[in-house]
Amino acid sequence: MPTGEFACGLVSGRTTELSPGIVRCLAERNIQWAVVPALRREIHPLRDLCALRALRRLIREERPDIVHTHTSKAGFLGRLAAHLEHVPHIIHTPHGHVFGGYFSPAATRIFIGLERLAARWSDRIVTLTDAEAAQHLALGIGRRAQFATIPSGVDLDGIASAVPVRLAPHGPVIGTVGRLTSIKGHQHLIDAVPEILRRCPTAHVVLVGDGELQQALVERTRRLGVESRVIFTGYRDDIPALIAGMDVFVLPSLNEGMGRVLVMAMALGKPIVATRVGGVPELLADGEAGVLVPPADPIALARMVCDLIEQPDRARVLGEAGRRRAPQYSAEAMLGVLVRLYRELMAGDHRN
Repeated sequence: MPTGEFACGLVSGRTTELSPGIVRCLAERNIQWAVVPALRREIHPLRDLCALRALRRLIREERPDIVHTHTSKAGFLGRLAAHLEHVPHIIHTPHGHVFGGYFSPAATRIFIGLERLAARWSDRIVTLTDAEAAQHLALGIGRRAQFATIPSGVDLDGIASAVPVRLAPHGPVIGTVGRLTSIKGHQHLIDAVPEILRRCPTAHVVLVGDGELQQALVERTRRLGVESRVIFTGYRDDIPALIAGMDVFVLPSLNEGMGRVLVMAMALGKPIVATRVGGVPELLADGEAGVLVPPADPIALARMVCDLIEQPDRARVLGEAGRRRAPQYSAEAMLGVLVRLYRELMAGDHRN
């Protein structure tokens, strides 16, 4: 384990592969990384029990002072394992929540009940925005004193100097970045394309990312007759360069904890159109650093995108406001606050 104030290790499942950059970073810092194959996103009682046993075994071997869990599924199993193994301090970061737009009402009620239970084992619940904390409290999850707001930090080094990559040689480029899944709202962005093209005939829309809805979204562009103006890039590892090549950045999500990709767009000074969901309004200073529109409203989305294309002075003002706000959400800022939280817990000042 590395030396220093906090020796850290990482435990992950096999839901997704870690990016090459993260793997390289772990190796350079000599941080141990353990993979629990049974720990996956899907609910599977037998596999979940195996994951719980594996997590308990790892905790017994390492004897950590702090277990800091992330996301809903891994967060519940990780906190249960830490609680059963009497870990002194347990912290959880939900990274948004799964209480809207993901599951049926019955399943959602079960997840809320599990989160209420797991909150009893948690010394702190770290939310990305104050709005996210308020949402948890409104559902009876945790106590106000348990919550700490720490935005998910983005490594901004080199982002502002990214060399733009434009995927359309002519006309304005409107783009978004994210996994192609229903909660990210790409279907509504595609539905906005005909109206965007009516006002901005030379525009192109770029969707960066892959996911299970890609083929369905491609078919949607064909039904609308806009397939020649919508570009699907698939997975890319040059996200800052692609954002730098966009004229307007769009986040059409139906649910969003914070929107880390927005921080990249802000750091690059891009005018932003985003949905008023989750922590997005807080991130954009309630519209000072980007235009907010209702979720699932293609007409409003198209209107605001075209307004920014047609009003370059307004777009520039919004972009500069975002550029000024971006450092608040840097990795350095996040780590500073997180270290103070760890110190507070280790000092024994965590009882509420």
